[in-house]
Amino acid sequence: MKVSCAWLYAITKYGYPPSIKDTFKAMDDMAALGFKYVELEGGVTYENFYQVYEKRKELAEHAESLGLKIINFCPVLPDIVSMEVARKEKALKALEKAAELTVFFGAETLQLDSFTPPLEFVGERPYKEAISFGLQIKVRVDPRFSWRKFWDNLVDSFKRACDIAEDHGLKLILEPRVGESISNTDAMLRLIDAVGKDNFGAVLDTGHLHAQKEILPLSIEKLGGRILYVHVSDNDGRDNYHLGLGKGTIDWEGVFMALKKHGFDRYVAIDIGGAGFKGDLDREVIESKKFLEALFRKLGIPLS
Repeated sequence: MKVSCAWLYAITKYGYPPSIKDTFKAMDDMAALGFKYVELEGGVTYENFYQVYEKRKELAEHAESLGLKIINFCPVLPDIVSMEVARKEKALKALEKAAELTVFFGAETLQLDSFTPPLEFVGERPYKEAISFGLQIKVRVDPRFSWRKFWDNLVDSFKRACDIAEDHGLKLILEPRVGESISNTDAMLRLIDAVGKDNFGAVLDTGHLHAQKEILPLSIEKLGGRILYVHVSDNDGRDNYHLGLGKGTIDWEGVFMALKKHGFDRYVAIDIGGAGFKGDLDREVIESKKFLEALFRKLGIPLS
């Protein structure tokens, strides 16, 4: 397995989304922490996404100068699941550019989220500031809303996204997240079956799934070879915290023995931070990196 740094580090340190200037700074920071492999994001707004696209050459050169390899690119395009045709098509057009970027950066996977359905949120809204913790979510469901229609639209979006990824020789990955359309292991499996594409797989995010009260080794058994990437953070199983490894109640030996059983040998990203994170972020990331490396040695998992 290979240890990488997730983009939540940059978001926590520099805001959501980080400016282009701060994106370069985040790369500097990740390299200084001893990482060789990193994620990169672009989006939330189309302006930010196209700024990343325009600066692709400089970003790639900067990563190379630091000895970093970009291994996953995540375009944050909420309109990808929109029921409005024009908004959805705009997002899919941007996804074409995102696939180009993923290839340009030499990354192996193109990552999407499933975002929230078109519900009316009363008060706090999930992911307004990236990952937030301990929110009490209240919603109103429009009488005209149809989950079946939304689901069919979601499946269509991910089928088309898979086709775009395949045209560029890429795997498309999706992270089940608390509060989103696809929020748990079984919803992910249902979407994989409905999309029916071999290049579609899951990001196993320990923080999100543990907060969903999932039995993580069982999640791994269910997803098996469809796990193409792993995000690791810890929490108490109640709130969606993304804490340092060992700071919560996750059974880490159980998680990695299950991954080892299924021959997972890809990237494991340290995914610590989020809105309201308290503590020394750099120290937490470094300690979690050491935690992982020690765990791998104990379990006989090769680290490359």
